[in-house]
Amino acid sequence: GEEETGAWEHQAQVPVKVLRAHSSGLTSVHFCFQDSHVLSSSADSTSILWDIERCVPLRIFEGGHAAAISECAVIPNSNKMVTVSWDKKMVAWDMETGQTLWTSKLSGLLTSCSASSDGRLVVCAEDLQNGVYISDAASGQTLHRLTNHHGSTITRCRFDPQSQRIATVSADRTIKLWDLVAKKTTLSINSNHSNVISNCCFTNNGHFLCTASWDKTLQLWDLQTGTFRSQGGIRLEKGHEGSVSSCAFSTDANLLVSSSYDRTVTVWDMSALCDAYSLKGHLDWVTDVSISADKKRVASASKDGTARLWNTENLEEIPEVLEKRRSWGMGIHIVKCEECGNPLSLPRPETAELLTKCVWCRLKSPTR
Repeated sequence: GEEETGAWEHQAQVPVKVLRAHSSGLTSVHFCFQDSHVLSSSADSTSILWDIERCVPLRIFEGGHAAAISECAVIPNSNKMVTVSWDKKMVAWDMETGQTLWTSKLSGLLTSCSASSDGRLVVCAEDLQNGVYISDAASGQTLHRLTNHHGSTITRCRFDPQSQRIATVSADRTIKLWDLVAKKTTLSINSNHSNVISNCCFTNNGHFLCTASWDKTLQLWDLQTGTFRSQGGIRLEKGHEGSVSSCAFSTDANLLVSSSYDRTVTVWDMSALCDAYSLKGHLDWVTDVSISADKKRVASASKDGTARLWNTENLEEIPEVLEKRRSWGMGIHIVKCEECGNPLSLPRPETAELLTKCVWCRLKSPTR
């Protein structure tokens, strides 16, 4: 019935809402407008702004692209967004009217886009010359073009939260940071991923980057101290049985969510570096994932043609999570990190260092 629209489904232990309107697989999903709405993009060449209370499209953005939209990005401090597509176009949209504001025709298939947190710039990655275009968000005018930035397809480009650097990851398994002030690559990491790096995300302070890979793992990189030069990144594994397609940190960096071609979304407890819970229900590859600022909602996009909205508010009370925490060790121990003083949940007393420092401080400290 009509009153059922937008109700939480309780088939699983985590209540879920299914958003259905796209006619083909979804490629990206983002919370927007203070997490009150969700924006999705699809291979059906449309983007949709969703009313997540009622699970209905508020606005469908169509007619701007002639091929699959690979990603959409909301431009902060505005009611605008950009979409990039395999039709080689980047398009800016007014989210209130659904009108296109400008269209930029570039040279190759576009694989990813991101907007700077100050809302002034947009960046997109193109496949022809493994290049990056940095453009003015208001006009679409190209300000910088980097060609052959990577040795293979750039799978994801991301502004850091301070709008100072652009991270790119690639099928060539490298991570690069391009500095907007110095106008040059200031960091290039040959990762120890054994397959394509599919995605990346920053913590809110910009100190850490997480990479997701088709090698079924995620890795954490401390961009401030460069400890990875000697020891590589800190690896998060066993959370997925398939290629990892995307990752996103909560605002406080205590949770990480990741999605995979194994059809699941995994929620990671970052204080313990453990996968806390797996969200199951999608019928095909999960291509993208997003987490709300208050950590009460996770949104996922799938090749099955739907977006899902998961209510993660009471995750801690789910028997499976409690059981997993018990299996980590003799229950869960909460101690204080000796360095930053933040609470640290200890799953498995492996080493003295694990017992005294949280993951962020461990990442910063050089190899013993």
